[in-house]
Amino acid sequence: RYGVSVLYCRNTMVSLKLQARLAADVLRCGRGRVWLDPNEASEISNANSRKSIRKLVKDGYIIRKPENVSSRARWRATKEAKAMGRHKGVGRREGSRESRMPSKELWMRRLRVLRRLLRKYRAEKKIDRHLYRALYQKAKGNVFRNKHNLMEHIHKMKNEKRREKQLAEQLNAKKTKEEACRNKARKQELKRRRKEAAEAQTAAVAAKKAQVAAKKAPA
Repeated sequence: RYGVSVLYCRNTMVSLKLQARLAADVLRCGRGRVWLDPNEASEISNANSRKSIRKLVKDGYIIRKPENVSSRARWRATKEAKAMGRHKGVGRREGSRESRMPSKELWMRRLRVLRRLLRKYRAEKKIDRHLYRALYQKAKGNVFRNKHNLMEHIHKMKNEKRREKQLAEQLNAKKTKEEACRNKARKQELKRRRKEAAEAQTAAVAAKKAQVAAKKAPA
C-alpha cells in the first residue's frame, strides 16, 4: 500500500522527500512514477546525492514505473466487428453518403492508382511513351473502372500489336517469296528465249549454208 511513490515510510517514519525528488530528476520522470522500496527505506534515506541514487536504481531499490495507458482491447474488438459490418447501420450513420465518402475522393484514389501503374509499366519498359500517353488520356476520360481493367486493356493492346506485327512479317515473307518465284520464273523464261534464239540462229546459218552449197553444185 505504501510502496507506490513513497515519500514517508510509516514503519520507521523516515522522510524520503529528498530521495524522491532526486530520483525523479535522475530517472527523468515525475515524482508520481518513482517507486521506492519500503523494505529498504533506511538504506534509501542515507542516499543524499544523485550518484548514490543512481546506484540504488541500478540495485533495483528505486524504480521508474511504466506509464499508465488506456487498453486497446475494446477498440480492437470494435474494429474487428466493424470489419464484419457491425455497428454501421442506418442509425449509426451521420451525414449523407457524399459527405461520408465524397465521390471526388474516390475518383482521386482510382486515378492515382491507374497513373501509378502506368508510370511503373513505363519505367519497366513494358509500354512505350506513346502507349503511355494514350492510356493516360483514356484513364483521365474514365475509360477504366479499376487497375485490373487497365491491366487487361494493356495486355489486349499488346497482344493486338504483336498479332499485327506477326501478320506484317508473314505478309512481308509472302511478298519476298512471291518476288523470288517471279524472279526465278523470269530468269527461266529469259534463258528459254535465249536458247530458242540461239537455235533459230543456228538453223538460219545452216539453211544459208545449204543454199550456198546448192548454188555451187553443177547442174
